[in-house]
Amino acid sequence: MGINIENPIITTVKNMIQHYNHEKYWKMREEVISQNSKKSKLVRLSYLFRIKRMDAFNNASMGTDLGFGAHFEEPPIFPHGMNGIIISHYAKIGKGSQISQQVTITVDFGKSAKIGDNVSIGAGAKIIGGVTIGDNVVIGANAVVTKDFPDDCTIAGVPARIIS
Repeated sequence: MGINIENPIITTVKNMIQHYNHEKYWKMREEVISQNSKKSKLVRLSYLFRIKRMDAFNNASMGTDLGFGAHFEEPPIFPHGMNGIIISHYAKIGKGSQISQQVTITVDFGKSAKIGDNVSIGAGAKIIGGVTIGDNVVIGANAVVTKDFPDDCTIAGVPARIIS
């Protein structure tokens, strides 16, 4: 008999230990960066403090850095947790994105990636500079993306190329 990780008590304890609650983090982050937030400045400041505390813990314990200016259309899916994920402050990531462990999205001369909707980024993939990735793209594990790719394709390799 295993532990039911969907149990609310188990989830609460896990969130306390990790100093990270996925739902709360992304709701607070949206309020802090939104130009149209209805929350008071004091509430937004307290949210900023809390999410920066979560960020600091995750960076120290898991090597994670989600650039604060990075724009997410909606909270991404982290199927393997947030271990080692580095995302540039300037990145723009669409809806339904799935980001595996050890993914890096860099900045190059002030430009960072624009990633479309429903993009799945495999473990260890590196996306370098101001590239544009279309919608419904699968990026293979350990791929190194250095150029733009269209919608509806699978890319892999070093450097990445379309494989289907």
